[in-house]
Amino acid sequence: MGIANAWRELWRSNPSTMTRPRRRMYAGAETSRLTSSWATSVSSADSEIKGSLSKLRSRSRQLVRDSDYAKNAIQTIVNNTVGTGIKLQAQVRKQRAGKNGKLDEKCNQAIEREWKKWGRKDCCDAAQKMSWEDINRAAIRQMAEGGECIIRIIRGIKFGRSNVPMALQVLESEMLDENYSGKSPSKGLEWRMGCLVDKYGAVKKYAFFTRHPGDTLFPTDISAQKNQHVIVDAKDVIMLYKVERPGQHRGTPWLSSAIQRLHHLDGYEKAELVKARASSALTAFVSSPEAELAGMSDDVEDGERVYDLEPGAVRLLQPGEQIHVPDLHAPDGQFQPFLTAMLRAVASSMNISYESLSRDYSMSNYSSSRLSLLQDQAGYRSLQRQLEESLLQVVYDEWLELAYLEGLLDLPAYLAQPDMYRSVRWCYPPFHWVDPEKETKSALMAVQAGFRTQADVIQEMGSDFEEVINQRKLEIETAKQLGLSFISDPASATQETASKVEEDKPKQDDEEKATT
Repeated sequence: MGIANAWRELWRSNPSTMTRPRRRMYAGAETSRLTSSWATSVSSADSEIKGSLSKLRSRSRQLVRDSDYAKNAIQTIVNNTVGTGIKLQAQVRKQRAGKNGKLDEKCNQAIEREWKKWGRKDCCDAAQKMSWEDINRAAIRQMAEGGECIIRIIRGIKFGRSNVPMALQVLESEMLDENYSGKSPSKGLEWRMGCLVDKYGAVKKYAFFTRHPGDTLFPTDISAQKNQHVIVDAKDVIMLYKVERPGQHRGTPWLSSAIQRLHHLDGYEKAELVKARASSALTAFVSSPEAELAGMSDDVEDGERVYDLEPGAVRLLQPGEQIHVPDLHAPDGQFQPFLTAMLRAVASSMNISYESLSRDYSMSNYSSSRLSLLQDQAGYRSLQRQLEESLLQVVYDEWLELAYLEGLLDLPAYLAQPDMYRSVRWCYPPFHWVDPEKETKSALMAVQAGFRTQADVIQEMGSDFEEVINQRKLEIETAKQLGLSFISDPASATQETASKVEEDKPKQDDEEKATT
């Protein structure tokens, strides 16, 4: 009690001597002179997107049109994700006593044949402009450039030469009205930026414009100038975008975090270009008393006569005139390091390597190139997985059912076991190797050790395992019939290895005797 009274009297006499314990907090949350202008707020994903989506999208599209680096970044992602196309391999297996047996080659070939027919541009595209491979490339491009890719499934209509009553309509993200928001008459539903969502966040319907909101130069009539909406069920729409936060219903352009940097970089390059042109042109200024320049030609500006010096040109000066040439040094030594640093930041925001963005491999060796390539491939495979789950498999399932109902495919047990026929493998274009010899040896060692299969290696190379094996069998049989032998023949390779061992054996024996 005495100690408590003593502390109380001390506090009353001089409260400044008593310090309260400082509250512990993250350094990143402290407010100081250096962070006083750092404005933040607590907002949902949709709230942040709604206020910025339109401007982000328009700026992203402008950069892709005009910026070399932005255009190359998008094209690089498209080329490595889709490339020349994603090939379908049907994996229907024969049923034996309730268990999956060998692959049903006849059924699989029939499915792949009909799928290839439908993939023509006059069949799978409602606009009859894009093939199935083109639609895949457009999906990735629209996701990267506009933040989203929207594909509407049109059923009940046979387009062009198609035998399947189904086609796809690719829409730009501007067609989905981001201002269409508010409560819905239906209980538990609300509109969020053109998406009708339930209490769990699942999308039930979409509100599309009947015309592109930017298509203002081509009105068909007076009524067409006012955009109307059409409501489409979610089961008829495929919407692709990167979900970065829970509760997010619209996607943002992949250039979002690099938009300002690319814009300023473009301005900086233009300034350096103008500086270089001015330096090479050697614009000269002739100074003279104002009275002497008065009444002269229109090449006089602010009391000075301006000459654009051309190569080999000789100009004569008037008595008393002096010539001044500005000291321009362009580009200076800081241009390339600054450009490299900026492009590295842009590449990081796009999740691709600096080499892929800039096409500059001067600072790369085998190890660094391989590391960058592996990191890029990891990102591309992630995109391929998303494309497979959200687009490829969805479209294939819809197409397979309609093809079966149209009598194009003989699938006896489809109604009872549809999943058995939906089993497929999607083969993507191969990634190019930095050193083919080293990569081939690595793949061979992995297969020999049992860590990988030949099918996995062949698939990564962009080929069909069954097609490769069948073609190899045909080549070996044809070579035997003609009495030919190649190193690629496994039997020849085995014989060559055995012969080499026999040739080396006497040498080894002699060496052992000499050692003894």
